[in-house]
Amino acid sequence: MQAAAVPARDNTDANGQDVILVVGHGSREDSGNREIREFTDAWRARRPGWRIELCFIEFAPPELNAALLAAARGARRVLVVPLILNAAGHVKMEIPEAVEGARAACPQTEILLAPHLSACDPVLAVLRRKLRGAMGTLDMPDPTTTGVVLLGRGSSDRGANGEMAKMARWLLEEGDHELVDLAFTGITWPRLEKVVQRQVLLGMRQIVVLPYYLYTGTLMQRIHRQVEHLRGQYPQVRFACTGHFGFEPEIFALMDARVEDLRAGVPDSRLPCDGCSYREIAHDLGHGHSHAHTHDHGQTHGQEDAHEHGHAHAHDHAHAHAHHGHDHPKAGEPA
Repeated sequence: MQAAAVPARDNTDANGQDVILVVGHGSREDSGNREIREFTDAWRARRPGWRIELCFIEFAPPELNAALLAAARGARRVLVVPLILNAAGHVKMEIPEAVEGARAACPQTEILLAPHLSACDPVLAVLRRKLRGAMGTLDMPDPTTTGVVLLGRGSSDRGANGEMAKMARWLLEEGDHELVDLAFTGITWPRLEKVVQRQVLLGMRQIVVLPYYLYTGTLMQRIHRQVEHLRGQYPQVRFACTGHFGFEPEIFALMDARVEDLRAGVPDSRLPCDGCSYREIAHDLGHGHSHAHTHDHGQTHGQEDAHEHGHAHAHDHAHAHAHHGHDHPKAGEPA
């Protein structure tokens, strides 16, 4: 008779649940961090059978690396789900590095990493609804004389800026507006003021500013101040500015889908650059950011993501290996 197997050490909770770790960016303005906590609480209420935890990349506790290690030590499987719109330095470098560190420290735990929310049809649906609502507040809701400015957080990563450019193009193709332009709050160009100037010169009598932000924070506050300034600068133009959109049903549905895809082993649920050899090279060269954000970057952009200036190189290389659901240009080809 075969001897009974010695039971393995149980490193999960009593219910054997996965730990779902939401990763938020974090803000210097605590109101933004509170909203992410409120989102997490609301998601828990929608999914009472799931064990959902929260951490932040910077500016707020609990910090990513510590929270991920704690989750990995207390579960058989951890599902890391970034609550982030665009894949810039944080998503491509810091989150995967934290995952690799936790895997090395806790080899008994399976740690899976979901992609960021990305430019996709559910986010487009949110933007279109926000745009319709803004148009309803205008005196003359005529799309042919109303310009649209999709305004987001700038990045030194061209892929992140490209995702926003795709959303601006989709808004143009899915609607009747003759002008849908892209602007950034920092790091890269064009800025809001320059885009508004161009639209006014082209005859737009009304302009809708669509912030591409999930939650409030210092940048959202700055956007509303900028729009107020533009109202005074262009009294002949009617402006409408929408709010951020982190609590829309599509965002909850996207987070649900990320979890279900990881559990089902859907191929493209793997982060495109999880395990990317170039990131390992970058880390060896001293460009990694797996450490906590207590250091001084020595450069001030006045942005919450100011330190992304170090990631401009991150994906200008040609990949010899396949990335699921993420196409990189070949060497010598345009991005």
